[in-house]
Amino acid sequence: MTVRFQLTIDCAVAEPLARFWAEALHYVPAPVPDGFASWDDFYRSLGVPEDELGGGTDSIVDPRGEGPRIWFQVVPEAKSVKNRFHLDVDASGGRSVPLEVRRERVEAEATRLAALGATRTRTVSEEWLDHYAVAMTDPEGNEFDVF
Repeated sequence: MTVRFQLTIDCAVAEPLARFWAEALHYVPAPVPDGFASWDDFYRSLGVPEDELGGGTDSIVDPRGEGPRIWFQVVPEAKSVKNRFHLDVDASGGRSVPLEVRRERVEAEATRLAALGATRTRTVSEEWLDHYAVAMTDPEGNEFDVF
């Protein structure tokens, strides 16, 4: 049996990062829980102080219900070191696809993500490993790869 989980990403400002990753992963903003008009109303019901409300969209979900919910948690400290783990965005179609086709698909996805606010940091290409990927960072500097 699989275990359900939520991925939590620390950030400075939730909504822009949530919207970036929603577009990047083809996710959507998480719906407001039943019985509440807004996420702020829901958070108030949990006792969250008023000065911590108003952050807008802070979580996203897979519209197909297959992937995990992702919550963007606002924290006071800035990112200071490399991530201990990161997301890999699979755009290539896998090793059954010819390397040149995978390279084109990865480049197209990296270009799309850069237009959304990501930054390309390097290309990882090892012909002898039959591998091609682009390392990137999201708008707050979190590392991820497109392969």
